[in-house]
Amino acid sequence: MTSNDSSSQADVYKAPRNEDGSIKFHTTSFRDTIERGGKFEPECDRYHLYASYACPWATRTLIVRKLKGLEDIIPVTIVSPRLGANGWPFASVDEFPGAETDPLYNSQYVKELYLRANTAYTGRFSVPLLWDKKNQTIVNNESAEIIRIFNSAFNEFLSEDKAKLDLYPEDLRAEIDSVNDWVYHGINNGVYSTGMAATQAAYEKNVHELFDSLDKVEKILQGRDYLVGDRLTEADIRLWVTIIRFDPVYVGQFKCNIRTIRDGYPAIHSWLRKLYWNIPAFKDSTDFDHIKTTYYWSHASSNPTRIIPVGPIPNVLPL
Repeated sequence: MTSNDSSSQADVYKAPRNEDGSIKFHTTSFRDTIERGGKFEPECDRYHLYASYACPWATRTLIVRKLKGLEDIIPVTIVSPRLGANGWPFASVDEFPGAETDPLYNSQYVKELYLRANTAYTGRFSVPLLWDKKNQTIVNNESAEIIRIFNSAFNEFLSEDKAKLDLYPEDLRAEIDSVNDWVYHGINNGVYSTGMAATQAAYEKNVHELFDSLDKVEKILQGRDYLVGDRLTEADIRLWVTIIRFDPVYVGQFKCNIRTIRDGYPAIHSWLRKLYWNIPAFKDSTDFDHIKTTYYWSHASSNPTRIIPVGPIPNVLPL
């Protein structure tokens, strides 16, 4: 595709395929970090986050940004969930409730930021996107790395309690990395591998692997509030953004329907609700209208009527 063509990105069902009909996952392109003495130094109000409430990867960054108290240090702009032929739009061209205009350049679409950073860019115009206002370029567009930047890079500017919050503590890193690895392949990507499979064989292989991974999580969370250790870590955040979307969109739109979370996984369901209702960063970073709109409205090849389901009701059951 050309650098200005985002039409093939809008509908994930049109993504490139492997020979067996399974989806090919893209890799992110901007992988710098923020550190003292580096190209990108930690500073207040130098960086800007572009994100979507609909996207699970972007929601990771919204949760960590709020947990760490970075709201005044790193402003955020939320895009419209109606992902179309030009990619993620801003409110200037799609006034969806909760969407915002680009305060830096009045861009109409996220892709304009990528092309501003690199006019020859030919990758995906994805969110999240961490922007450097000083050099007018993208620092990083890989959510797994952005949340680690947020976890530690700005601690010198934070209150003592926020600076002490460590979502990737040294003594748990090996275990966190291990959990992240199989959760990423089996669940975070597993729902997409299942929902976007182009053959029956690829679908059945992936849906069973997905639910095997969920069964593994269920056993881990028996009698526990967190995945690793006895504290909140990035492992919880990375899994949670997929689980909160599971019943509203993945069960129906992605055919992940062997079991639902609320009726089939009591330990996972309890864990999900405790995080949602007890820690504001999780609830405040979740917008079910945005989530369901992107998955049901934007994927027109699988849902040509663009009818958005009403349920489940309520979105999250009380504790």
